[in-house]
Amino acid sequence: MREIGHWIGGAETPGTSGRTGPIFQPATGQIQARVAYADPADVDAAVQAAAKAADAWRETSLVARARIMFAFRELLHRNIDAVAEAITDEHGKTLADARGEVTRGLEVVEFACGIPHLLKGEYSDQVSTAVDAYSFRQPLGVCAGVTPFNFPAMVPLWMHPVAIAAGNTFVLKPSERDPSASMLVAKFYAEAGLPAGVFNVVHGDKVAVEALLDHPGVAAVSFVGSTPIAKFVHARATASGKRVQALGGAKNHAVVLPDADLDTAAAELTAAGYGSAGQRCMAISVVVAVAEAADSLVERLATRAAAIKVGPGRAADSEMGPLVTAEAAARVSGYVERSDARVVVDGRNLAVPGHDGGYWVGPTLLDGVTPTSEAYTDEIFGPVLAVVRVETFEEAIALINANPYGNGVAIFTTSGAAARRFTREVQVGMVGVNVPIPVPMAFYSFGGWKDSLFGDTHVHGAEGIRFYTRAKAVTSRWPESVSTDAALHFPTAR
Repeated sequence: MREIGHWIGGAETPGTSGRTGPIFQPATGQIQARVAYADPADVDAAVQAAAKAADAWRETSLVARARIMFAFRELLHRNIDAVAEAITDEHGKTLADARGEVTRGLEVVEFACGIPHLLKGEYSDQVSTAVDAYSFRQPLGVCAGVTPFNFPAMVPLWMHPVAIAAGNTFVLKPSERDPSASMLVAKFYAEAGLPAGVFNVVHGDKVAVEALLDHPGVAAVSFVGSTPIAKFVHARATASGKRVQALGGAKNHAVVLPDADLDTAAAELTAAGYGSAGQRCMAISVVVAVAEAADSLVERLATRAAAIKVGPGRAADSEMGPLVTAEAAARVSGYVERSDARVVVDGRNLAVPGHDGGYWVGPTLLDGVTPTSEAYTDEIFGPVLAVVRVETFEEAIALINANPYGNGVAIFTTSGAAARRFTREVQVGMVGVNVPIPVPMAFYSFGGWKDSLFGDTHVHGAEGIRFYTRAKAVTSRWPESVSTDAALHFPTAR
């Protein structure tokens, strides 16, 4: 059976703990590989390798760093199918979905290729007589990332290219459920000319995560996952003096106003709710149908949900794959079983010929969901779309703003006035207007509000640059003769 080790100091290593975990093929339920689980000694080895490489890497010129990022970009682009296949085999999502994920990660690499421009500082001449002032940003040192199973390539690529281009070294702890994409990325970095130790990968469970959070050699931690774990990561890492960005869970709403094009809205919401089997932090999981839009919209959603082709991710005709684990499938089915809403489309007990052991739950549509039910309050993280009916636009905004999550939201309307009001009043970090999954491009920043983000800084874009660097301000004077006008009062410009 295939064994997957860590990537430390430029080479794959089995680690020291002796612990391993299974990697399943979600479409069959079969174990296809085993991955090493790190203990604190493995994590320390990765951090030490990163620390050893840090001084030389931070002194590497911006142009040289950018050239390595360009080379890495070409390797990732050339091998996009290989990375997508690794994702599909371990996560279960379709190949088309996996390619899209890698492409969105690639966009951040392309953003990081512009690091010479992104790190330009500021300069002010003659702020006082014969005195100039300027500022620039410097890397933090060793940074770490802890990333989720649902985007094994994209989410790490939102972190380490920016951190590395900015002059840091990096230790990644990807999900133990689908680790192969990160190992491919490590090899691409090495082939691109990245010095050994600048990028490292350790696999494992809570033991590895806590070792990273506690390690005194780690300066900053980036995290994406559920809200309870994001809270834990933020609290524990900040307690040990680290800079932290911890992105949590979501309950993303889409408001459909009566003036919307309902056919378009239904098509977009079906894709946004059931793509990747709903295992996206930006998936639409709640449709807020306003007034007379509700009946017609539910009818259209039901028709489209029932028509989705569910099958193994490598099958060319599959539109939606399995869930990632048997436990995930059972949990999602449990929410449907306990719901008191009307089950319009039921994805439980779905059978896929030839794949009886797969983790299958089909598209499910619930109508008449109430804001107090667990189908509304909990992040189900599966192919379940819940329809909540309200009578007014104002009720829709109030419903969203009362929700503890604030990751993504969308509105479907033909009214510019309604859209503008919505974007200004809704208390959510990322907003789509007739766009159901408003994931920003790489040159903007990704992140939510409320219980969807712990820390002050979003991922990638300009905020990513700020997170992985710190500012230094310099006030400079080069006197032509010995100064005789120094005074004991607080200095002021003159």
